[in-house]
Amino acid sequence: MKNKLCICLVGLLFLAASALPDAKKQQERLENSGKVIKEILDVPDNVPQDLLDKSKCVVVLPSVVKFAIGIGGSYGRGVMTCRTGENSTGPWGAPSIIALEGGSFGLQLGGQATDFVLLLMTQRSADAVLSSKVKLGADASAAAGPKGRDAAAATDVTLRAEILTYSRSRGLFAGISLEGSTLRPDKNANKELYDKDVSPKDIVLKGAVPAPSSAEELLSTLNTKTPKAKAAD
Repeated sequence: MKNKLCICLVGLLFLAASALPDAKKQQERLENSGKVIKEILDVPDNVPQDLLDKSKCVVVLPSVVKFAIGIGGSYGRGVMTCRTGENSTGPWGAPSIIALEGGSFGLQLGGQATDFVLLLMTQRSADAVLSSKVKLGADASAAAGPKGRDAAAATDVTLRAEILTYSRSRGLFAGISLEGSTLRPDKNANKELYDKDVSPKDIVLKGAVPAPSSAEELLSTLNTKTPKAKAAD
């Protein structure tokens, strides 16, 4: 009996130890996303405040890498957080882990890891990304986001886009086309982060779990820079 108990205890300790690196990896992903969004939003001429205030959700993908040099295609993990409350007018809520895959933008990355920030401008695009794999430019309209203190110079195509995309590589920040790439929720990573099965929609839109402490910088930055939603034109 004692031997069986010892074996069970050893097995439980092994499972717990093996789970720690995965949970820590997701926590580090949240911390890195917080650093990226703070650095980008601290520069006034990066993301136009008007567009940031109108966004429903923000996706931050730190250190995306390309996997097919000379052909294109990239892979990365990041986080998605949305405004909470009725009509998406409340503070920013707990994040879901999001995956960016595929696409033909690899040659634009210059051979280095690149940070991406995506503004989701409609509830439809938010619901789609949280539900399944979404192909940018097909399942949801996407455009390179404009830079500057306001969106006055944005084209009609940009203003009608459901998702506005930006990149930062080698310190340079610019709008970038991610058409052809896909976004999807990473349910396994969410399970590692929150230590239970919970749907991405329930995490982000329904407040099913509290935000982890590793998301503090991400959420505090967004709640400081864009505390109130602005109605779309």
